[in-house]
Amino acid sequence: MSWWLFVFRPGGRETAWFVDYRTNAYALDVTTGTIVWKYKVGWHSTSNTTGSPALYDGRLFVPVSSLEVAVAGDPRYECCTASGAVAALDAMTGDVLWYHRVIPDYPEEAGTNDIGTPLWAPSGAPVWSSPTVDTARGLVYAGTGENYTRPTTASSDAIIAIDIDTGELVWSFQATPDDAFTMACTSATARQNCPDPPGPDFDFGMSPILVKRTDGREILVAGQKSGVVWALDPDDAGAVLWSTRVGKGSVLGGIHWGMATDGRYAYAPNADRDVVVVDLNPELAPAPGMYALDLTTGEIVWSVPAPEEACEGKRRCYPAFSAAPAAIPGVVFSGGLDGHMRAYAAEDGRVLWDFDTTEVTETSNGVQGRGGAIDGPGPVIAGGMLFTNSGYAPFGQMPGNLLLAFGVR
Repeated sequence: MSWWLFVFRPGGRETAWFVDYRTNAYALDVTTGTIVWKYKVGWHSTSNTTGSPALYDGRLFVPVSSLEVAVAGDPRYECCTASGAVAALDAMTGDVLWYHRVIPDYPEEAGTNDIGTPLWAPSGAPVWSSPTVDTARGLVYAGTGENYTRPTTASSDAIIAIDIDTGELVWSFQATPDDAFTMACTSATARQNCPDPPGPDFDFGMSPILVKRTDGREILVAGQKSGVVWALDPDDAGAVLWSTRVGKGSVLGGIHWGMATDGRYAYAPNADRDVVVVDLNPELAPAPGMYALDLTTGEIVWSVPAPEEACEGKRRCYPAFSAAPAAIPGVVFSGGLDGHMRAYAAEDGRVLWDFDTTEVTETSNGVQGRGGAIDGPGPVIAGGMLFTNSGYAPFGQMPGNLLLAFGVR
C-alpha cells in the first residue's frame, strides 16, 4: 500500500491527509492517531491512486487511476468501464465537493472480443499523478492516459484544466488522438482485449508543471511518453507555445513520472525502453538520457545519454531514466533504472556525483540491504538532505528495498 502525506494545524489540531493505493482518503489526528474521517474516492472496482493528493484552501484534490489496463489482459474480463478522475473533498469533513470524470459519458456495450466476452466503451484516460493547482486562475490541471477501448475520446493523452470551484472542464489539450491500449496488446497469446487497432500508449504520466520563466511569463510544461515535451499557454486555453522531441517514445519510453525546472530550463529524464507496440516514429532510435530544455524557446540546451556501462553484469538492468528528478540551484538529481542516483550540473549536464544504490548497504536497522531500479517519485530534498527510494520490480526491472539518505553540501 502506498501513502502520501500532508501535515497542517487547522484549528490547532495537527492533521495529516493522505490517500492509499485503493483510493481511500483519510484525515488523521497526528497527536492521537485517531482517524478524523475516511472516504473511498474511486467508485470502480479497479480504481487506484498512484499520485499524491494536492491540498489547497481547505480542499483535498485526489487523482484517480485504474488497474483495468492490466486486468484487461484476461480475455474473459469485460473490458472496459473505468474512467480516470479528479475529486475535490472538504479537508475538514471528507465530503465530496465535486467529482470530475475524465470521460463524461458512461460506457455502453460496444461488441464482443474473439471469445465472445462483451466489450464496453468509452473507457480509460486514467490520472496517474498529482493534480496541479493554479490559484491565480482558479484551475486544477491534470495529465491523462490512453483510452482502453474504442471508440476513443478527446480527453485521453491530454492535459485538462478543471474549474477549482465546480469541477467543470474549462479546457483540454490532447497531444495524441485515437490512442487505445491495454496490457493485452503486449501479450503473444491473450490479445483478445487489445483494441483493434492498438494505439502507442502515450500517456501523460506526470503532473503538469506551472512555472514562471525568467521573463516573468507563466507557462505549463509537461512531458509525454511519446518522448515530447510540451509547453502550453494557461492564459490561452492551453495553446501550444512550443514542443520538443527528446526521445522516440514507447509503452515504457519517453517521459514517465516527472520533470524538474528552475525557471530557466526544464529537465526531462527520457526512458525510451524498447517496448514498442505501435511505432509512430520508425525513423528514430531510442535515446534514453537526461535533457535540459530552454523554457523560452524549447531548444535542447544539453543532453547526457544514459550510460550503458552502468548495467554491465546486472540482470534486469536498463540504462534509462523513468523516475521524476529534483532540482536545487545549480544541480539536478536524477535516479536511473540502472540503480544509480546522479547529480548533474544544471548549466551543462556534467555529472557531479554518482552513487550506485545496488551495492550492498548496511542499513540503520542492522540488516544488509540492496537497492535496485529507481523509478516513480523523484528524490526529496529537505534540510540539507536528499532522500530516495531504490528498488522497483514491475516491468521487469531490478528489485530492491532501500530508503537512502544523503547529505547535500
